[in-house]
Amino acid sequence: MTTSTSPAGPATTAEVAAAEVAAGAAAAPAVPGKPRRGPRLGRRSGPRPDEADRGALSPADWRRPLVRRSMRLSHGVLLALLVLCGLGPLVLLAKFAVTPTQDILRTPLAVFPNGVAWDNLSAAWNDVQVSRYFLNTVVLAAGAWASQVLVATTGGYLLSVLRPRYAKVVQAAVLATLFVPAVVLLVPLYLVILDPPLLGRSLMNSYWAVWLPAGASAFNVLLMQRFFDSLPREVFEAARVDGAGPFRLFWSIVLPMSRPVLGVVSVFAIIASWKDFLWPLLVLRDPDIQPLSVRLPSLQATTDLGVLMAALAISTLIPVLLFLVFQRLFLRGAGLGGAVKG
Repeated sequence: MTTSTSPAGPATTAEVAAAEVAAGAAAAPAVPGKPRRGPRLGRRSGPRPDEADRGALSPADWRRPLVRRSMRLSHGVLLALLVLCGLGPLVLLAKFAVTPTQDILRTPLAVFPNGVAWDNLSAAWNDVQVSRYFLNTVVLAAGAWASQVLVATTGGYLLSVLRPRYAKVVQAAVLATLFVPAVVLLVPLYLVILDPPLLGRSLMNSYWAVWLPAGASAFNVLLMQRFFDSLPREVFEAARVDGAGPFRLFWSIVLPMSRPVLGVVSVFAIIASWKDFLWPLLVLRDPDIQPLSVRLPSLQATTDLGVLMAALAISTLIPVLLFLVFQRLFLRGAGLGGAVKG
């Protein structure tokens, strides 16, 4: 194999390998008895002729004014119900966050009959110390995210790219953990955190007690493995020919091509850690290090209702912002498709 030069510079082995694969595919001889296939055309974007009439209503029905109006009306009603059910609770929580307590109890649906209570936000942030619990939640979510991404990427890389002899056994063991209810694992996991082997000290009241178990997510490992399976193997072989080792291949080739699925796993990890209640309640007994999901319910009996609503509204900011930023990954499924299109 020889490398060619161009005005842009010498071509790498990976580029030459890709060019030879394309040239070999173009110059492949025709098989006797079979016609030579022409170049593969792109996928048909429009519907097939037999698919034009598929649906609950035919095109002839849609041309009827009564049917068209009734269907548009039903679609509008369904859309309004979805918006009301989805955004209604959030809008009502935002309203209660700046509403006096007496107005919440007497006329909850009235639009600020006695003015807006902006003091609820400052009281929730300073007096109830939501700022401290908010910071605790961010730290817990960041550590859980790092743990899950590290385990998911390395585990998926091992099972999909490296593929050792015992890969199928590990994959079966990881898949089997999905069938075990999480409640069943609470007691043994709590005993391990209480007296971990090899460490000699308990992890209770430590963020490590939440970060380490969060990394054991079989779903994320299998998700990363399926995405890595869709990556082109020719790129990996060319990188190995250029002298890339396992770590170099993982860091410079696999991870840059896996940005979509990394975004999906990141959102899943942060949202799961943000709303987790039972496990932080068991292992974080010190109120100073507890997250919002654990601390706010304990403050309900001693906190004004308007201030409590403001604290709950503040605690929902991060999940809402994450959804707004990564909504395309959820709606279009960009993280579950192939890395290379064409």
